[in-house]
Amino acid sequence: MAKKRPQSKAGKQQLKDGEIPVVGAREPCPCGSGRRYKACHGRAAAQAVTELVHRPFEGLAGECDWVALRELVPAATVELTLKDGLPEGVPSVTLATVLPMAWPALRRDDGSVLLALQNDTSSGDLSRDLADTLQRALEVEPGSPVTARRVPADGPRLQDLLDPDAAFEPNVHSGFEFWVPDAENATPEVSASLERANAAAIPTTLLSGVDAAYWCETPEKNHLRWVMPHPEEKLLDALARLHAAGTSSLGDDTRLVGSFRAHGLVVPVWDLPGSMGAEACEKPAVEFAERLAAALASDAPLTAEERRARGGLTNRQVTLS
Repeated sequence: MAKKRPQSKAGKQQLKDGEIPVVGAREPCPCGSGRRYKACHGRAAAQAVTELVHRPFEGLAGECDWVALRELVPAATVELTLKDGLPEGVPSVTLATVLPMAWPALRRDDGSVLLALQNDTSSGDLSRDLADTLQRALEVEPGSPVTARRVPADGPRLQDLLDPDAAFEPNVHSGFEFWVPDAENATPEVSASLERANAAAIPTTLLSGVDAAYWCETPEKNHLRWVMPHPEEKLLDALARLHAAGTSSLGDDTRLVGSFRAHGLVVPVWDLPGSMGAEACEKPAVEFAERLAAALASDAPLTAEERRARGGLTNRQVTLS
């Protein structure tokens, strides 16, 4: 039987709790105690996880687009504006859906920062996790990726770091070439990751006539997925009114098939025929937005038919986060 490794109090004091990286539960704790991670700092990590924040992007400019880029869009970037301005040596900070090798963030050789949105995070507050990653990305040496870690429970959130008055304007890409300034001279690892990501990306387009509505193409049919900021109960009532009236579609051969809930917002989804591209969605989406605004303004009780329509929409609703 192997002898138990003695605990090293000195080793445990070499790192602060917030600096202990996350490792496998059965691996030795990085603090040097000789105990498994789950029985040492892993136990503290589990206790330090914040309660789930259902609307982590609330209060940020473009909350609906934050949700869409987190859950719906394969390849997109957004230029971010910091409250206190850019630090010296950092020419820009760019939010990206994903980065090569699933890096949480990357400081490029020129000092610019790329922050990934779709990575798994360690706590229940996605905003706090992203803010911690962003702060570390601003401080690492140029040419360095930022690795994942357990985030201090009292750290800042994105709402503390980003300018709430700055525009949030997603740029949807057809592929992930934005990862590197010169894709032809990328390392073999990055090139392989880029090739795999591009092959898996679903063609997606942001509509220009309405907010946070994303058309996407799939082999069998196309879809429109529209992140909406309205209170859930009010929105479901309004959608039920339109559905019962036969005005919830976006035209011939289209139909509202349901919705899902993501980060505290509701995302209605329409099935579209394969022949209906993003440009053809623009006018019907604007017209639907007008009908929806009128339905949202109604305070009349739902009719029996509208209640049945609402029940059908609710039964087909799922929660992603």
